[in-house]
Amino acid sequence: MDVLIRYATRDDGPLIADISHETFYETFAADNTPEDMEKFLKEQFTKGKLILEVGAPENTFLLAYIGSEIAGYAKLRDARTPASLESSNAVEIARLYARKKFIGKGVGAALMQKCIDIAKDMGKEMVWLGVWEKNLRAIEFYAKWGFEKFADTDFLLGDDLQNDWLMRKRIS
Repeated sequence: MDVLIRYATRDDGPLIADISHETFYETFAADNTPEDMEKFLKEQFTKGKLILEVGAPENTFLLAYIGSEIAGYAKLRDARTPASLESSNAVEIARLYARKKFIGKGVGAALMQKCIDIAKDMGKEMVWLGVWEKNLRAIEFYAKWGFEKFADTDFLLGDDLQNDWLMRKRIS
């Protein structure tokens, strides 16, 4: 199956908000309490906040399709870089998710390649991302793409303070 990637527009905000909630829940609900998941989705990861992200100048959203069906999405954020990153000429892959039924069908790989291509077109030296230390599938995926851990950071999910790994990949 071919994966088609397109840039999202501001009009895609509601779609991205819906797919964000769906994929986040699918990925993390089994390993977190229902209370923490509900609090995160209703207070920190709201539909309104997600819709506003789509038009923000520092963000680039990509939508992945298989056939006519939305299969996943990615968000690049060209804003801040962690102090522990050796290069400030870097862009963050802030989100990269495939819908559960499309995992293993090349969606993540297609989105990752497009993110790297965009970063190169932006003249960036490096891409970086954060990943929950317990999300072993994602860590393995990023390692296969040449990402390496360079630091840790806190991530608050509901009331649960979790540890995320920061990972980077040099692209130039």
